[in-house]
Amino acid sequence: MTYEAVIGLEIHAQLQTATKIFCGCSTAFGAPPNANVCPVCLGFPGVLPVLNRAAVDLAIKASLALGCRVNETSVFARKNYFYPDLPKGYQISQYEQPIASAGLVEFAGPDGPRRVQITRVHMEEDAGKSLHEGFADSDRKTYLDYNRAGTPLVEIVTEPDLRSASDAAAFFEHLRSMLVWLGVNDGNMEEGSLRCDANVSVRPVGTTTLGTKAEVKNLNSFRFLQKALEYEIERQIDVLHEGGRVKQETRLFDSATGHTVSMRSKEEAHDYRYFPDPDLPALIVGAARVDAVRASMPELPDARRRRFVAQYGLPDYDAAQLTQTRAMSEFFEAAVAAGAGPKAASNWMMGEMARLLKDGGKDINGSPVTPAQLAGLVALIDKGTISGAIAKGVFETMMATGRDADAIVAAEGLTQIDDEGQILGIIADVIAKNPDAVATYRSGKTATFGFLVGQAMKAAAGKANPKRVNELLKRALETA
Repeated sequence: MTYEAVIGLEIHAQLQTATKIFCGCSTAFGAPPNANVCPVCLGFPGVLPVLNRAAVDLAIKASLALGCRVNETSVFARKNYFYPDLPKGYQISQYEQPIASAGLVEFAGPDGPRRVQITRVHMEEDAGKSLHEGFADSDRKTYLDYNRAGTPLVEIVTEPDLRSASDAAAFFEHLRSMLVWLGVNDGNMEEGSLRCDANVSVRPVGTTTLGTKAEVKNLNSFRFLQKALEYEIERQIDVLHEGGRVKQETRLFDSATGHTVSMRSKEEAHDYRYFPDPDLPALIVGAARVDAVRASMPELPDARRRRFVAQYGLPDYDAAQLTQTRAMSEFFEAAVAAGAGPKAASNWMMGEMARLLKDGGKDINGSPVTPAQLAGLVALIDKGTISGAIAKGVFETMMATGRDADAIVAAEGLTQIDDEGQILGIIADVIAKNPDAVATYRSGKTATFGFLVGQAMKAAAGKANPKRVNELLKRALETA
């Protein structure tokens, strides 16, 4: 029997607020353990939570980008479970009435366009972090850091619309790009600010009944998500082929072995004993507030990619590369606004600039070259002041020093030689020094032409206009 996978994702994204969701403690990563805590986020008796307005606006922004309906009324509930990194013994979350629901995301999967429905977006507070030391029971210690407890999150829950591990990884990557673009999340999966749980089951191809699912928890990279799902899909198929039954359970992915391992039997919602938090009133989000958030949102990546193709005549590939990050797309538009041709700006950004930034361990935000400076370099090439070959060296100097292209060209005497008399003099010297290559060309074996052009450019220290060199050398060789 042939089986297909059925996959749904639950993505936890920390919101980029300066303070926690219900108190004024900092959300900055990397502080000493238990430095960013207070009686509210530690759950001391008698304290009251106060909702962070900025967190709500970011949750609305994410929901709109996901095509969701923002609900006018949502309710915070207490999700009760006991774990050392949960100081209150419950987590404040949303359950029956989330902030948003019924969304739709379209993205480019490995094998073509895909659509994933969004079931819900709900707000909640993050838990703390357990740090383990030692392996043997006799010397095993666990330390608790509550700095993360109370950090605002949105949980994005999809319908089980994904059918392959590769599509799931592509969707997660697309979602991360969108959240970072909006400034909702910083996208730093190594620090745990973006995590993914995957629900996966298998069923015979052609059937519609869902199989028993397993949940794979806390996946913090696209590659780990794909590897975990690939293993889990094969594991479940093997169980069924052997006549067994898949258990509903929570599993963890071991990146060292590439296997998932059982963690615990899967909890149902009633195990958490949800009930509305008595300390928090219902959250009312009016249409005016939703409209204000929508008006503050930047153009989304897919819309900007389509506009780059239509407005600037860029190939689809260029537009896709330039809209990988918001900062890159804005740099490109600023360079074009400063006078650079769109295709030329795109080529420089995807080529020399990308290479040098990568070598320097920087991204576009750390570029020493501004959009206006890039436009200035392109203008020198367009005017024939410098050749493309010379421009590469000039650009390297620009990236190293931050100086303008015209200042570098003037200081280093790099202006392109375009004078016909000067170029003819160089050509005459090359012809005199390479009689064999000249004779071979004139006998009809024109392959030596490139060699002679190279000799002329070398004699001119790369500063001669290549087009003029080609024209005048050909004329000299064929009229002698």
